Amino acid sequence: MKKRSTTFIALLLSMVMLVFVGCTQQKAPQEDAKQEAPAPAVKDVILATTTSTQDSGLLDVLKPEFEKQTGHNLKIIAVGTGAALQMGEKGEADVLLTHAPKSEQPLVDSGVAINYSLVMHNDFVIVGPENDPAGIKNANTTAEAVKMIADNGAIFVSRGDDSGTHKKELDLWKEAQIEPKGQNWYQESGTGMGATLNIASEKQGYTLTDRATYLAQKDNLKLTILLQGDKSLLNIYHVMNVNPEKFDKVNAEGGKAFVDFMVAKETQDIIAKFGVDQYGEPLFFADANK
Repeated sequence: MKKRSTTFIALLLSMVMLVFVGCTQQKAPQEDAKQEAPAPAVKDVILATTTSTQDSGLLDVLKPEFEKQTGHNLKIIAVGTGAALQMGEKGEADVLLTHAPKSEQPLVDSGVAINYSLVMHNDFVIVGPENDPAGIKNANTTAEAVKMIADNGAIFVSRGDDSGTHKKELDLWKEAQIEPKGQNWYQESGTGMGATLNIASEKQGYTLTDRATYLAQKDNLKLTILLQGDKSLLNIYHVMNVNPEKFDKVNAEGGKAFVDFMVAKETQDIIAKFGVDQYGEPLFFADANK
């Protein structure tokens, strides 16, 4: 009787093991299917964006995340915002990430840009040599600060590239009722933010910069923040994809995927934390869905 009981128990255990193995084999393909995103029809997504998102290092963090989540290959063209918007107008990019709301609005109104979405903000600051030859640390407003620079003939290095930063700078001169172009003290670099900061540092001049790029490069610069906090210095970023109904070569799926990625909670959390470990403060503030 004891031998028959032992045989029965062994047989029962064998049957349980067979059922378990069968269930495991059935679940495995389902679990693998969940992990593998379907391959996109067109892998390459062309992003035209401002140099500040590149020079700050933010895109170095976001690019691999986007590619991992979507299967797309993000091709980044970092230029001034003006040039990025022109690429959008010509259908030469799939998606845009820029920071000049007044210049972005015509593309939205014309239907060239769709899914126009707020992503994040930081601010502009005026940096210059620590000895502050124009004395702008004592200015009450940004307009007053740039007027002091002009009155003292202190070197000011402009990007001069129709970027979002350059557009903001021109607004400041206009507010101060000053025409700087052609003045000996006013020099245009025609380059991105990182290179312009380096030139200003070498010449010990002033420049307008987004805070993120300055913080990312300040260890290599002989420049300090001299004016900040004025409401006119707010720097707002939007993302939008180029309308495929206007340009048949635009990657509609890829462009929309990048817009959705940028406003997703997980990406917004990455943006909100970016820079905190290294600089003790965020380089951007996440704004999607606000």
